[in-house]
Amino acid sequence: MASRLLHRLRHALASEGPGEAAAGPEAEQFPETSELEDDDAEGLSSRLSGTLSFTSAEDDEDDEDEDDEEAGRDSPSPGDRTPGEGPERCPPPDGQRGSQLLARQLQDFWKKSRNTLVPQRLLFEVTSANVVKDPPSKYVLYTLAVMGPGPPDHQPAQISRRYSDFERLHRNLQRQFRGPMAAISFPRKRLRRNFTAETIARRSRAFEQFLGHLQAVPELRHAPDLQDFFVLPELQRAQSLTCTGLYREALALWANAWQLQTQLDAPSGPDRPLLTLAGLAVCHQELEDPVEARACCEKALQLLGDKSPHAFLAPFLEAHVRLSWRLGLDKRHSEARLQALQEAGLTPTPPPSLKELLIKEVLG
Repeated sequence: MASRLLHRLRHALASEGPGEAAAGPEAEQFPETSELEDDDAEGLSSRLSGTLSFTSAEDDEDDEDEDDEEAGRDSPSPGDRTPGEGPERCPPPDGQRGSQLLARQLQDFWKKSRNTLVPQRLLFEVTSANVVKDPPSKYVLYTLAVMGPGPPDHQPAQISRRYSDFERLHRNLQRQFRGPMAAISFPRKRLRRNFTAETIARRSRAFEQFLGHLQAVPELRHAPDLQDFFVLPELQRAQSLTCTGLYREALALWANAWQLQTQLDAPSGPDRPLLTLAGLAVCHQELEDPVEARACCEKALQLLGDKSPHAFLAPFLEAHVRLSWRLGLDKRHSEARLQALQEAGLTPTPPPSLKELLIKEVLG
């Protein structure tokens, strides 16, 4: 059903404009996955289909050097690359424009599907696939847009992952969920031609489908390994940038991580939303935006509620009091809560700052 809906949407987008006829019933007889007929289809599923959008890469006869293809070797995540190691971007091939679903078009699809029997779920699109040269190895970095229901002008969250990251996720989930994972396909490893446009295109489609399948199964959707796959690299990189004082760069990563956690609609660890809000508050404060910093503190205090004292409670209260005083806003409630914690001996006087907790927090 999802494949047919996406196929209809693509056909409608491709046929927009005066003088173009609407798709006939015969178009539904050929789902998107029928384009992948040879053995390079690499086990793509026919139940769900993704969209194809990728950046072409040149053929390379030294494909055996791609460290993503070495069995049993854990590769560093994209966030671990040192500065200056960037992807080698290639221009998009001609004729791919019609196969791309942009953010507004994806959101239009959400609107049209709300009154149907198709359950709403996250949509994934590979927006670029770039060859990264990191001597002595080389790999392809896939950037995916993660789209869920939201306002039309809301930009999708993004993640960048390589084949080894997807393969590690697949291996971990197979080990923990043999039953649900038995019906979910994954693209096989190749020894050569990993950097051709054809291979990158097929893998792009396969990764979209793979994540779509995982999100469609509740047991897998809430798996900690899947949550780590989406959020952990961004949080680690954002924390590192914040600790080194690169607040503007860190702010974009914290915001993207918050958006990912909101769209996933599943717990990504008990403290990660609070840690993300702490990162946002610190960066906004350091960039002289006290209004946004205070708003982040208020969100965190709402999440904490009236539960037993949490390590982040006093630092958020202290930051909220200070920012409210700076903006001339009411701070009495936060002051009273903070004073009660201090009198009960539940937090030192003064409490640690959000930045101090952010630096000490171990993510893993």
